[in-house]
Amino acid sequence: MFALYLKELRSFLSSITGYVVITVFLVTIGLFLWFFPNEFNVLDYGYANLDGLFVVAPIVFLFLVPAVTMRMFSEEKKSGTIELLLTRPLSDIQIVTAKFLAAVTLIVFALVPTLVYVFSISKLGFPPGNLDYGSIWGSYIGLLFLGATFASIGVFASSLSDNQVISFIIAIVLSAFSYLGFEFLYSINIFGNLDLFIRSLGISSHYSSISRGVMDTRDVIYFLSVILLFLYLTNFSLSKRKW
Repeated sequence: MFALYLKELRSFLSSITGYVVITVFLVTIGLFLWFFPNEFNVLDYGYANLDGLFVVAPIVFLFLVPAVTMRMFSEEKKSGTIELLLTRPLSDIQIVTAKFLAAVTLIVFALVPTLVYVFSISKLGFPPGNLDYGSIWGSYIGLLFLGATFASIGVFASSLSDNQVISFIIAIVLSAFSYLGFEFLYSINIFGNLDLFIRSLGISSHYSSISRGVMDTRDVIYFLSVILLFLYLTNFSLSKRKW
């Protein structure tokens, strides 16, 4: 499994895809934090915090993570190498896990350079270093869980079609609904006493909870459950090819 993980990771880093994803993520976040006039611009707002990063990053991830995962199984199916892959001495779940972990590793690579923003804003604070580090590290953990969840959804979407564009669109739709859809259903207030339960089914509420710097085991269990669910669905999708 580790060999397959390394192969997938090398395929990202040896092609332009991985670098484009990381560059687009960093440039987009940087523009919103430092250049574009908006409520998250640090220089315009006059208050040293990283709220903008953790608000904008999930929206950017909605598009970039599916771009990373769309080729994982779709390309294998289109080229016919999926049959060869499935005959290796690896179980389906090991194959799925290796591809998923490779995508998560690329997300980590994209997040690490943003620590420069933490250092920069720390120096801009008054006094320097006057930051709520608990909230910042909690937000980073939440963002990592969020990216991993989108990656699991993207891997599942990639297993459904041999067309990368279709896989990309399916991943965006599923990720957007999981992140924003339940918030929308909650906001229109049509479920009465079930409104809070409906909201708790969405990713956004749990991401916001972790971002406050409080590690609630319910939020961690939620993210792990969603990730495992989509990895199981991916495994089920692959297993159907053997029937």
